[in-house]
Amino acid sequence: MKTTRLLLATAVLTTFTTLALADAAKPLALSPAPHPGKEALHASFNEISKKGEAPLVFLGDSITQGWSAKGKAAWEQYWAPMGAANFGIGGDRTEHILWRLANGNYDGLKPKLTVLLIGTNNTGHQGRPMAEHGGAVYSSTAEETAAGVTEIVKVLKEKQPQMKILLLAIFPRGATPEDKMRQQNEATNQLIAKLDDGKTVFFMDINQDLLEADGTLSKEIMPDLLHPNEKGYEIWSKAIEARVKELMAE
Repeated sequence: MKTTRLLLATAVLTTFTTLALADAAKPLALSPAPHPGKEALHASFNEISKKGEAPLVFLGDSITQGWSAKGKAAWEQYWAPMGAANFGIGGDRTEHILWRLANGNYDGLKPKLTVLLIGTNNTGHQGRPMAEHGGAVYSSTAEETAAGVTEIVKVLKEKQPQMKILLLAIFPRGATPEDKMRQQNEATNQLIAKLDDGKTVFFMDINQDLLEADGTLSKEIMPDLLHPNEKGYEIWSKAIEARVKELMAE
């Protein structure tokens, strides 16, 4: 009997150890986590979802959330007439959106299209301790960020099989093409471009519309070399307007 109990205890301990090691080895970009301090905004998206009205959703981080600030005029002109909902949360990374999708976002909605832009914070937040990951110092390679985006697309397709996804290339950041974070984002873009299946997922790279001819990023479009201003949101709107209408009409 003692031998049986010992074997059982050993098996249980081995199982927990294996699970703990597997979780520790899982990239943070793929580890769903709530975004501290953003609970109210998340809850507001759940309320929008429950109403089930929005046929178009913009999903992402602060660049998407900015439609309600610097991008408000463009939003009112291009997207509000289409009944769009803004599901952007500043500072979000792939793992935050994965958590949101598992905790009420889109529940009750049946949109025709989601415009997804996510990943630049996976790059930009590296080296910082993150409370939502137990204080772990954040890291996310291009491959890990792409894996996080891939998982988001997978979950969206499972939750909303009728919906199409317009997956945007991560926007350029930094002043020049030599910027290390921009280069990592470009490496991620090369990977997520492969998610385009021509059926439900469509990849679109509008970065050249945001850059100067020599590849530099103008502060007249992104004053902090990361977030668009009014002019930047107008460029973004014009670049995707026809594609959005086409995909929603299908």
